[in-house]
Amino acid sequence: MGQIALQWAGHDSTMFITRDSFGHMVVSGSWPKEGEPEWVEWKGVKPSDLLVMALCSCAAYDVVTILRRQRQQLTDLYITADAQQASEPPYQFTAIHLHYKVAGRDLDPAKVERAIKLSEEKYCSVAATIRGVTTITNSFEVIS
Repeated sequence: MGQIALQWAGHDSTMFITRDSFGHMVVSGSWPKEGEPEWVEWKGVKPSDLLVMALCSCAAYDVVTILRRQRQQLTDLYITADAQQASEPPYQFTAIHLHYKVAGRDLDPAKVERAIKLSEEKYCSVAATIRGVTTITNSFEVIS
């Protein structure tokens, strides 16, 4: 893995610009709390949401790759995540439920289920990293 970098945006903000190992940029940081003025030019991804987004992306990559290897005619994949966090600091994720909507021609639901299981239990590094702290569950639907 290459180097990840972060630059504070400064200017009395709590916004940060991060660069991944391939040079892609993401703006993250705080968001306005009730009663506080909004920063018009700075709106970033909530850092804890980045973790859930990473889980979805990691799982999606695996599922698409596995289904392609199984010669499934996948045409679309949509994942939603419902995440629960502890009510006290550090607000760790206690449960994340991923719901997969998988579309394609003549998809075999058993192969879809197996691809999801392989991703979440064997291949996805994000799932493997948070598994000891967070319960990860899933559901799926196949759309023809």
